[in-house]
Amino acid sequence: MIRSTLLAMSMALLAAAASAHSKTDGTTPADGATVAEVPMLHMVFDAPMRVIAATLTEGGADVAIERGTGMEPTLEFHAVPAAPLSPGTYRLDWRGMAEDGHPMQGGFGFTVSE
Repeated sequence: MIRSTLLAMSMALLAAAASAHSKTDGTTPADGATVAEVPMLHMVFDAPMRVIAATLTEGGADVAIERGTGMEPTLEFHAVPAAPLSPGTYRLDWRGMAEDGHPMQGGFGFTVSE
């Protein structure tokens, strides 16, 4: 009886901890999308996120972006490429701090067509 109660409590705590972390609700371009152009990179979070670093790469090389979002916690992050993106496969990786103080990271990829 005590053992099953402890097990149930442990599982409930794990579930609560897992649900406390923010996640990306959507991106522009969408993850895996093929697009003709990328005027803006955009992420929406389900809870405020302080995006500490965002890096756009193509073929392993960094591509310059200009942040449009500061370092304050926010539900949306956006940046623009410093120059029009050439055809290729890109990845935006980010690191941040969730509202609850936990470090978070993620990313998404897309292709720019010719």
